[in-house]
Amino acid sequence: MVEQHASHLDTVFHALGDATRRQMLRDLAQSERTVSQLAEPFAISLAAASKHIKVLENAGMIRREVRGRTHLCRLDPGPLASAHEWLTTYERFWTDRLDALDRLLREEDARAPKPPINPRGDSHE
Repeated sequence: MVEQHASHLDTVFHALGDATRRQMLRDLAQSERTVSQLAEPFAISLAAASKHIKVLENAGMIRREVRGRTHLCRLDPGPLASAHEWLTTYERFWTDRLDALDRLLREEDARAPKPPINPRGDSHE
């Protein structure tokens, strides 16, 4: 079970590792698109766009429906939830560490001697 989940996450993160595919997902989050519409913003062929779409399909992030000669793609956000869940662990880790650092720095500042205040406002440097 754990190995299967890890393999699925590998596929999801591989799919997310490419800027073109991430933009395709953002576009699909707005509405379903044809392969041509997904390829349009990029300087790539329809064949190249289809390869990107296939990677997203293999990761389970999109579903493709064939209507005649038109291939319509829609977002399936489920696999993104598993990636988000995995990342949340590290978000908590770093939040805890940064909160601890913040407390430490505040305590250090509170213990530090305060420089004398010059009533004239000029500097002695």
